[in-house]
Amino acid sequence: MLFSSMTFLFVFMPLVITIYGLSKKEIRNYVLLVASIIFYAWGEPRYLAIMILTILVNYVGAIEMARFFNKTKRKLILATTILVDLGVLVYFKYFNFIVDNINGWFQTSLDVIDVVMPIGISFYTFQAMSYLIDVYRREVKAQKDIYKLALYIVLFPQLVAGPIVKYHDVCEQIDKREVRFSNVIIGFKRFIMGLAKKVLLANTLAVVVDNIFAQSTDMLRQGDAIIGAIAYMLQLYYDFSGYSDMAIGLGLMFGFKFMENFNYPYISKSIGEFWQRWHISLSTWFKQYLYIPLGGNRKGKLRTYINLVIVFMATGIWHGAAWVFVAWGAWNALFIVIEKALGWGKDELKTWYARVLRHIYALLAIGLGMVIFRSSSVEYAWEYIQVMFGIIDNHGIPKFDYGINVKFALAFVCGLLLSMPLMRNILNVAYERKILRGAINVWLFILLVLSTASLAASTYNPFIYFRF
Repeated sequence: MLFSSMTFLFVFMPLVITIYGLSKKEIRNYVLLVASIIFYAWGEPRYLAIMILTILVNYVGAIEMARFFNKTKRKLILATTILVDLGVLVYFKYFNFIVDNINGWFQTSLDVIDVVMPIGISFYTFQAMSYLIDVYRREVKAQKDIYKLALYIVLFPQLVAGPIVKYHDVCEQIDKREVRFSNVIIGFKRFIMGLAKKVLLANTLAVVVDNIFAQSTDMLRQGDAIIGAIAYMLQLYYDFSGYSDMAIGLGLMFGFKFMENFNYPYISKSIGEFWQRWHISLSTWFKQYLYIPLGGNRKGKLRTYINLVIVFMATGIWHGAAWVFVAWGAWNALFIVIEKALGWGKDELKTWYARVLRHIYALLAIGLGMVIFRSSSVEYAWEYIQVMFGIIDNHGIPKFDYGINVKFALAFVCGLLLSMPLMRNILNVAYERKILRGAINVWLFILLVLSTASLAASTYNPFIYFRF
């Protein structure tokens, strides 16, 4: 079930909020747990067993770790449980990729079952692993109530697309949280803004992006390739950040405070800064559970560079079973290591032209990386980039419109403007400023009407991160 579906908006969400609000505090966790199971099973009931297996394995693993003080035994239990988690993830997400590459490399013809990846498995597997590692580090106690652990792993607002919620951030909220009317209102407003980002911006941009990237590179004009790359940068941002906004808003309605997942990433002046602003929950997960355990920057420059490469290669592979994601991870690792070697991030840029040049550099590096990310193959990405820079000249081919119209142009311009922090604190306008607050509420109501009207009029409602 998508947040941006009529079923969720007008049946599931109001029904769950109503039942939750009318329920006693003692049973609200159970209400959310049942709702989360229904939410997940709505689209993929056959994969519910995989999620239940994840819950059971990590519940038992943490309980067993809590029984021992011997570090060797605790490490063995941790390693075994994480291997099970990763084994399930690798099988469902990477099995087909591995088999296809074996067949290609060794000219074999292995004919095996085609494995379908369960939605959200990358997100809830990482959450389960964060719980295990937190218990091993004794940052939190093992959760003895399996229903509370299940709620943490399957909580529907962040189940299928994040933010990736770490156990130590929400364990106290699972046990005790307060639902305030003011937070419910802010959460609902945040949800509307996320819905508008997803439906009015990302979905509109997606039509043109899909048409352009479906075209063979020998039939692409330079201008169209550039428009496709920029439009995809905006589509991916509003698709994913919109869904994160909806998740954070839903969390507030139920008394949970999730971490922010995006912070205007396209104003970055380096790739390092970009990853502090983009998919923040994934970046912090890899920092806390991979980069720091590998040694971080504490073991010399060479080891630091190696650790950074490992982290960003893992980030690329996490996103999907394809060589384009490996290449995208390597692309980010390359620039991160170069910036680290040059000391970027430590220096404060004092002149305006230095900030502008660095910003242009960052946008170019990010944009080319997004082309790799979106492409069907590494070869296609390379050819697409050559078209963008005029190295491959397709000047004489027929011009196509790709669905570029006034609606697209409006979404494109609004997307560019809203990618900057022009309205950063719009939802936190002081209560005393009644006129401004009233205008914002009217504007949000209009966005809700336009979003639902767009959903009702169209069957095109993809969500990019569902395939990750």
